[in-house]
Formats: sequence, C-alpha cells, structure tokens
Amino acid sequence: MTQQLNPARTTWHITFGAYGARLHGDERPTVDLEHNQRGEAFVPADDGRSRRERDRMKFPPVRLTREQCLFIQEQLPQICERGGWTYRTGSAGEDHVHALIDMDPTVHGEKRAD
Repeated sequence: MTQQLNPARTTWHITFGAYGARLHGDERPTVDLEHNQRGEAFVPADDGRSRRERDRMKFPPVRLTREQCLFIQEQLPQICERGGWTYRTGSAGEDHVHALIDMDPTVHGEKRAD
C-alpha cells in the first residue's frame, strides 16, 4: 500500500523509552528540556548525572518482552486514531518505541510559516 503525504498535516517521529532504559548522562544520546530543539546537541555524557538519575529510580529498569513489543505495535494504530493522528508506521524494541505519525499542526505542535 502506498502512503500519500497530506500537506495539511505535519509528520512527527516520536520516540519514547521504557522506564530506566536510557538515562540522561549515559553514553547514548538523550534529550531533556535544555536540549530539545532541532539541530541542537544531545545531552552530553556525564557519569555523575547518569548515576544520580539511576539512584533516584524507584523501580528496576524495564525491558519489554517480545510479546509486549508485538502488543505495542498492534496497539499503535488504534492509539493514533483515538488521538486524531494518522499512523504511518511504528516499532517497539526491548527498551524503546518509535512511531511515525501525521497530525494537524494547528492542534498539535507549533504552526510554522515556511
């Protein structure tokens, strides 16, 4: 099936992680309130920050099972439909989820004047 872009909607790539799977300050890139604009650098590696974040955790890190990943992938289209978004594709891994969706920029996100 060929997907068509809708010029009245903007496409978003949304990624979120499982609890404790990726902490700010470790060697893998993360985004926080000070590092969240397009083109900005990710949060820098910082052993102290990573350790403080791990110490604040109330539960062990979550790792999704294959069955949980498949369930998430099955549910993404319905979640997007309920939110008024157009689901394009998505994938779940043991520690994070990706979704590519289209949404109305006047409702979700900033309206850009290009």
